[in-house]
Amino acid sequence: MVALAASMPIGAQAQAIISNGVVQLGVRALGDLNVDGGTPAAGSGTGTVGLRSVATNSDSTSPGCTCEGWGVGLRSTGVSGFANSSVGTANLGLVSFNSTASTAKSVVNVLDGVGATVLRVTHDYRPNAGTSALYQVDVTIQNLTGGNLVAADLVYRRVMDWDIPSPSGEIVAIQGVPAALGLANGSNLYRTDNNGFNSGNPFSFSTFGLESVNFTGATGDIGALFDFEFEALADGASRTFSTFYGVAPSVAAADLARTLADGDGSDIDIAIYSYGFPGLGSFAGSDGMGAPNTFIFGFGSAGGILVPPPPIDVPEPGTLGLLGAGILGLAALRRRRRS
Repeated sequence: MVALAASMPIGAQAQAIISNGVVQLGVRALGDLNVDGGTPAAGSGTGTVGLRSVATNSDSTSPGCTCEGWGVGLRSTGVSGFANSSVGTANLGLVSFNSTASTAKSVVNVLDGVGATVLRVTHDYRPNAGTSALYQVDVTIQNLTGGNLVAADLVYRRVMDWDIPSPSGEIVAIQGVPAALGLANGSNLYRTDNNGFNSGNPFSFSTFGLESVNFTGATGDIGALFDFEFEALADGASRTFSTFYGVAPSVAAADLARTLADGDGSDIDIAIYSYGFPGLGSFAGSDGMGAPNTFIFGFGSAGGILVPPPPIDVPEPGTLGLLGAGILGLAALRRRRRS
């Protein structure tokens, strides 16, 4: 285990408002969203930046409740760590937070009841290379328990309350929920819901009535919750996957963005997702629906499995063979899931 000394207090300036010119995000030190200091948002007037459109200056997570966050836990021990500026934060120690004008990286330790580190979680925010409509967040969870984790022990949650342009002004969809959930059925995803006011704690849950179902056109002061469980993880090993935040001028444009996350439109890269957009009509309407903002919150997935992100840098020659084997294995997995 890693001692508590590996963590440090959260500094007052450990946060950032970042942008790629299309999407603006307010990233807090612990990896959740909603940072004060932005311009007053259209429709709400809030200066808190969560997930915002640069073109329209409309924010989707900060009007009303700043309820956006994440959490991770171990079922075997009940230990969890989570961050949400409105609903609550617990059992986390900041390791580092660094940012540029367009990137932010948070590294935190998850602490058990005696202050020992059991997990290390990294949220690496950067513009997606495939489309300017998306920000990509590579999430890495490292096992530092001192022992191997069995399948389905490690769990992760991401949750948000949509408010577009103000509470109860949004239309919400959740899509990509498999018919059979959980690792036992070949899916990392084991639960979804439209209650965006849930804590980031993956062991706490209440439903607003649309639990683990696909839906479009839901209204009210609601959001999106996604709970995942993971394969067995050896001591010291890490599991990495990607989440995405974005905005497009319509539902059709958001659909296109989900196919372009890997740089080409040959398949859908973000298959588990939620849309939130202003309540101007039915989600099932024409291609123009969702104007002027369709906000995107999703996960890189294939058949319910969260897939590792593509490499950012050119690998060293000695790693090319391993990289090729990994790509072939991933391709085989996708073919099996789609067959």
